[in-house]
Amino acid sequence: MESIKYSFLPSILTRQAEAEEAMLAEFEAGNYTIEEPLVKYNPYLINPLAAVVLFKTEQETAVTVTVLGKEQPQGNISHTFPRAKTHILPVLGLYADFDNTVEIELYRGYKKTIHIKTEPLGKDVPKLVHMNTTAGYLRDQIIIITPALTQLATGFDYQGDIRWYLNIPVVFDLKRLKNGNICVGTDRLLQIPYYMSGIYEMSMTGKIYKEFGIPGGYHHDQFEMEDGNLLVLTEDLRSDTVEDMCVLVDRNTGEILKTWDYKKFLDPGCSKSGSWSAHDWFHNNAVWYDKNTNSLTFSGRHIDSMVNIDYDSGELNWIIGDPTGWPEKYQKYFFTPVGDGEFDWQYEQHANVITPDGDVMCFDNGHFRSKIKEQYRLNKDNFSRGVRYKINTDDMTIRQVWQYGKERGQEFFSSYICNVEYYEEGHYMVHSGGVQYYKGEASEQFAALMQDNPDVSTRSITVEILDNQVMMELEVEGNFYRAEKLRLYHDQDNLSMGKGCFLGSMGVTKEFDTDIPLESSGVLIPEKYGSEFIEEDDRFTYKAVFEKGQLVMLMLEQGDEKHRYYISTAANKFEALCCGTFINKDGRAIMLSVNKAGLSGDYDVRVIVDDEKFDTGIKIHC
Repeated sequence: MESIKYSFLPSILTRQAEAEEAMLAEFEAGNYTIEEPLVKYNPYLINPLAAVVLFKTEQETAVTVTVLGKEQPQGNISHTFPRAKTHILPVLGLYADFDNTVEIELYRGYKKTIHIKTEPLGKDVPKLVHMNTTAGYLRDQIIIITPALTQLATGFDYQGDIRWYLNIPVVFDLKRLKNGNICVGTDRLLQIPYYMSGIYEMSMTGKIYKEFGIPGGYHHDQFEMEDGNLLVLTEDLRSDTVEDMCVLVDRNTGEILKTWDYKKFLDPGCSKSGSWSAHDWFHNNAVWYDKNTNSLTFSGRHIDSMVNIDYDSGELNWIIGDPTGWPEKYQKYFFTPVGDGEFDWQYEQHANVITPDGDVMCFDNGHFRSKIKEQYRLNKDNFSRGVRYKINTDDMTIRQVWQYGKERGQEFFSSYICNVEYYEEGHYMVHSGGVQYYKGEASEQFAALMQDNPDVSTRSITVEILDNQVMMELEVEGNFYRAEKLRLYHDQDNLSMGKGCFLGSMGVTKEFDTDIPLESSGVLIPEKYGSEFIEEDDRFTYKAVFEKGQLVMLMLEQGDEKHRYYISTAANKFEALCCGTFINKDGRAIMLSVNKAGLSGDYDVRVIVDDEKFDTGIKIHC
């Protein structure tokens, strides 16, 4: 067994529940008052800039908690909690590697000052280049950026100080929900490069209330409906195509209530961006529901278009994009540009938004900036931007009414990822999170595929514009998928006790149909392959290193019952890499995740390598 590593990883829900139970037991066993409160640092294990303060008062009273700014009061982060006798209060916005001063004040009463010493930042927290704004503009809000490379989700205040981050690689869009919680993609990878098990709903302390398992996995984006249910981008794990489905998830049960398959309203291959592949023909990176028109808008990077469908019927309503090369049957769905002002189509766009008056915004990456291959533009000669279009669905005309970024050229160019946010008329965010340079010019290659190359540098630039004036610019090293502005505290329940729950289900992992008639050699798989098995409650993951071109298959065997999982050792050619967080620097490394859904009993795990079937000595219980 020395040639194989095996570990069982309890779920984050279990680990957090155990930590919370221990905290509450300690609290109940003591006599904690505001004069001598119980202070628990990073109580939910994943937010090193949070703490919880616990104490009791004889009378019901409101309590205000304030983390004092390092240098000036504008850096204070404060929140008043409602009246209670038992106080379990989250402390948010601590500074890293610092002896934080925190004030706890009873309503019209006693004030206690405590100190909370925090750990240094981890190596995967992004480095600030600059934050240009004022305390009067950003106030107590922070800008949170989520990773596209190996860094972590991180929040910056008006001075550029980090006041929030998670030490696990949650990915894709982070959104605040109507109940004040946030939702974001899990850190549980199902399939390279970035298909995740589902999404987390959590408090800003890092406590996870719900983990939603999505049968087809999760990628890119989610959207909260008025009734609280969630639109989630997904796919069919057993299909030959990816990123071309959306599901409606019941918020209370995790049940899939409705499914939209994009192949029902578009033919794969109907349009091809410069990054198109048959496998990833649509590449859906955003979903938006518009109540006024009862419609869904999807951003398809690999068709250079945003498409709008009827929510109920799934019928195609319109397409925004360059119609060049599209089949005749789709031409009626396109808009004709009008007006005397400047107009550019968007290409390989991200993050479509429908404004309250029906305008359409997106981040126009501009990658290739043409539907004609001979006219493709090099990244160094290109531009990216936030753009707003006004559309008229009666006469099918479109007008460009606003843009920001074109004037900045390659310094603001991102071939992938990014987003825009609409706050109110004239007030927007434009996040160019995928700026990549190779030898000083905009790179034609993904930075994730050139890790540790000294000629490669990456940047993320987040800008907020109010009435055409730049009010904030945050620049950090690295690439970051999206940016969101929010407050650490909200006006609802900021922290609830009790174990988080898993809702929904994991899908059945695709199997290989062809049998390879080999008997077990009885030999343990050689140590040179570096085999590692990580088992969880609902799946297991196999990691190893094989040479390119080797035939590798993982087998689960229980008597005559056999399950075969093919492991590709071919070189990966990524035409899209919106999240490179999980890309291994060693191109020979493989990762296979097998869900336990559809399996029952105890299985012997064996691995076929070329013409030999090796034992592992491991049994997996399903």
